[in-house]
Amino acid sequence: SSALGVDNPSNTNVSPFDAAFPGTLPKINSRSVDLALRTAIALQSNISVNSSFDRKHYFYTDLPSGYQITQQYAPLAKDGKLLVQLPESEPIEVRIKQIQLEQDTAKSTANRLTHESFNDLNRAGIGLMEIVSEPDLRSPEEAGAYVRTLQAVLRAMGSSDGNMEQGSFRCDVNVSVNRKGDMPVSASVETQLHRMLTAKAHEIKRQIALLEANPGVPVAQETRGFNEDTFETYRLRSKEDAPDYRYLPDPNLGRLRLSQARIDAIRSSLPLLPWEIKQRLLDKYPSLISKEQSLDVLLNIDSSKDVNPDGEPSTGIIAFFEQLCELSTPSGQKLDPAYIINWLTHELLGQLAIRKQSFGQNPLSVAQFWELLHLVDNKTLTGTSGKLLLRHMLDNPSVTSALETARNLNLTALSSASSTSAPDDISELRSICQTAIAAMPKEVAAARAGNANVVNKIMGFIMKQTRGRADALKIKSVLEELIFQDKKKP
Repeated sequence: SSALGVDNPSNTNVSPFDAAFPGTLPKINSRSVDLALRTAIALQSNISVNSSFDRKHYFYTDLPSGYQITQQYAPLAKDGKLLVQLPESEPIEVRIKQIQLEQDTAKSTANRLTHESFNDLNRAGIGLMEIVSEPDLRSPEEAGAYVRTLQAVLRAMGSSDGNMEQGSFRCDVNVSVNRKGDMPVSASVETQLHRMLTAKAHEIKRQIALLEANPGVPVAQETRGFNEDTFETYRLRSKEDAPDYRYLPDPNLGRLRLSQARIDAIRSSLPLLPWEIKQRLLDKYPSLISKEQSLDVLLNIDSSKDVNPDGEPSTGIIAFFEQLCELSTPSGQKLDPAYIINWLTHELLGQLAIRKQSFGQNPLSVAQFWELLHLVDNKTLTGTSGKLLLRHMLDNPSVTSALETARNLNLTALSSASSTSAPDDISELRSICQTAIAAMPKEVAAARAGNANVVNKIMGFIMKQTRGRADALKIKSVLEELIFQDKKKP
């Protein structure tokens, strides 16, 4: 199959096999097998050393060949499990029925207003891993927690980047409401994670209403979509039973035989799962015990890190944090991990969020951020100056060290002023005010535009830096002179 690019125009990465040209033959991607094995081991599944492929026949516009290659009868792995933590109750164990390799279909989109349908074959023929769970989930909240946990596992294993918006992680939610004694009949809802809770809740209500209005009539088995404008599900197509798919062995693919050596090699190189990483960090850095909530924030962000094309996860925030913890001064002094995680979660992530950036867009190197923390820790900078320096470094990315940048902004002078007697000398007050003006360009611009209240905000910053020792009237006089001096020029 052709390589899949998320941003490629529709139908530009299509091989003859993807479009089901006569005479083209399938070929198993060895890397996809390894990634599926990683997932199977992480989900504590029984791996089959001898699996096979079947053809699942059905007619739909996203399937050019009229059948999908899958593993219905002899899947790669079976009988796994995943422990899912719930916020307000005991964890639940979700049984994994099977993990199978499949051939992906085309991406089908429909315009319900114009009644037009479009197919994009870019992803058709790509290797797909399907994880089938048993009906162990009893509420939308449990389903949401399960999907989020599974998403974190897949990202940790590198078998998926878990990006639902780009279609690399998809969920079919099977909802079944029936009277006691009736045969369960499910409706499958195709949706994304952030809509799943709403879609499932609506589908439960819909099926209950159907059963109450039509006693003795079972709910139709069908596949439904979710309308995010009306928050309702709608019928896409009827959902066949297994016999209707006419499963047949695929004659073009032989059996997939795995050696125990290959399975053992995958097992020995398996990355740690998120909860294993958490326990390792708590054991390694005891001061984090009081910071478990902040650690959970890092783990949640780390589970969203990108996965490289080779299936290996990119460097995430956990690796960034650990590198910060291991750096030290020439004398061997390290920073307290609890202090580091406070700055990381509250300041760095907070500032990135204000800029609508993810951690992956963080421009600061480990060395730059560590030096900033060290400058605050050893009182070279006040906490306020450190936060100001952080904002400047995020807005003006460079390879310049944190100390040099602080000196260029005269922040070290501000910190010195805060630890001595009251700065009464006009030249000293002018220097402090000039530093504040340089550090707060947005506020200065607002003041010059006529917002007088902003001057008080800049004054508050200066008074905080000097620990209230500066004369407020003198500061205001010098500050207003510097801010509005350009306006006074003819």
